[in-house]
Amino acid sequence: MSRKTSGQEARRQAALERLGSIDPRCALCGESDWRCLEAHHLSGQRYASDTVPVCRNCHRKLSDAQQDHPKGINAPPSRDELIGRFLIGVAEFLAFLIEKLRDFGNQLIESARLQRLEGGLP
Repeated sequence: MSRKTSGQEARRQAALERLGSIDPRCALCGESDWRCLEAHHLSGQRYASDTVPVCRNCHRKLSDAQQDHPKGINAPPSRDELIGRFLIGVAEFLAFLIEKLRDFGNQLIESARLQRLEGGLP
């Protein structure tokens, strides 16, 4: 094994460990290249360690949306604040997922429409 290959394999193993999976994928778009995946903190990194693997593009969108979440109340945060931040983070994640599912559904319908037209079917 070359030095370059062993270095890349070490980085891959570290990424898989950080992402908590031997076959990680972006939970939103399905990207599976370990070099493009990051761990998104649902509640925000300051509030909890719960993460979900997402690609860098989806992570950037989710993290930007977190900028609009309510500002911190106190330090350390209360149990209610932590739960509230987790719920907002999950809701934000699900909103992005719903958008992706809607887009994918529309793409499939358009593909079916084109197949029907190309096949000469009404």
